[in-house]
Amino acid sequence: MANSWRRERWDSLRLLTPNWLSRLPGQDYDGPDPDGYMTTGEVVDFIERFALASRAPVRTGTEVTSVRPADGGYHVATSQGDLLCRGLVLASGACNLPVVPELSAGVPAAVTQVTPLDYRGPGELPDGGVLVVGGSATGVQLAAELRRSGRPVTLALGEHVRLPRLYRKRDVLWWMDASGVWDQRYDEIDDLNRARRLPSPQLVGTPERSTLDLNALTELGVELVGRLAMVRDGVALFSGGLRNVCSLADLKMRRLLATFDEWARAGGREDEVGPPEEFPPTVVPAAPRLSLDLRRGEIGSIVWATGYRPDYRWLDVPVLDEKGRLRHEGGVVDAPGLVALGLPMLRRRRSTFINGIEDDARAVIDHLVR
Repeated sequence: MANSWRRERWDSLRLLTPNWLSRLPGQDYDGPDPDGYMTTGEVVDFIERFALASRAPVRTGTEVTSVRPADGGYHVATSQGDLLCRGLVLASGACNLPVVPELSAGVPAAVTQVTPLDYRGPGELPDGGVLVVGGSATGVQLAAELRRSGRPVTLALGEHVRLPRLYRKRDVLWWMDASGVWDQRYDEIDDLNRARRLPSPQLVGTPERSTLDLNALTELGVELVGRLAMVRDGVALFSGGLRNVCSLADLKMRRLLATFDEWARAGGREDEVGPPEEFPPTVVPAAPRLSLDLRRGEIGSIVWATGYRPDYRWLDVPVLDEKGRLRHEGGVVDAPGLVALGLPMLRRRRSTFINGIEDDARAVIDHLVR
């Protein structure tokens, strides 16, 4: 149980959601720090306690090797024997395999390349500077950790989502939850495919409840550069659009915070949450570097924080699109008796988070029963 949290997370990782927001059916957080953020070990314990309380017939140490249609249902081959079923829930997750761009093939052999699934801590990387590629939550967290360890760090980023950790005395995810933003349904979103591909917001869970945006990284000494466009003859070439993507992220953040302000005004909650806040724009270097020679020894390693994709190599059912993504409508897969859970924005914006699974599960299981 909770295998990915046991074996595929770096040592210092904490949940991005505050503990009080971590809920499963019949199980809320009951520890001493509701405003804190669970460590990986605490997440494992939380899931284990739920499994024991629910008495679900969990088969641990059992690998599914293939699923294929059979006899009006599905044949499931596993390392512990075969199963036949009429209905099947695909809940294997969306972050099974790290996405590493093809341009990585041009990186000199002397530079170590790792993904967040390989990375455990700064001590495992060779000496020298680190190029972190990707500006999501993972990218900014690893850039900060590596810089605090004393290493020179360069962060290459494109489109990203900027959010403060706290807004008007409350965790920003409290606002997402209380104002109903997270309850927006998949069929109410104009560009659903784009919404499902958005990077995770630049947040970190720390006891200090601190904000980790690009300004915080700059103060730590992290060098910001644009999106990694290519590696030519051992030289990394970066886009010149850093200022534009940062301005866009700032604009979207201000718009979202304005919707929170309007919700607080309309609901008469302004005295409760305090006055509106403003945040300075992202400080962008006057002339960000456009290239970095990876052959000179300045960079000893690259961390590819460029996202994840699900692993459906075992799924022998024609339900994937040309990019290997599952075709589904709110979790109902394009095959009889097949449904999915745990994918980004499956039925609501909260679908990816622990507390978003219950409503999604009820909906797709009701569909299976019918």
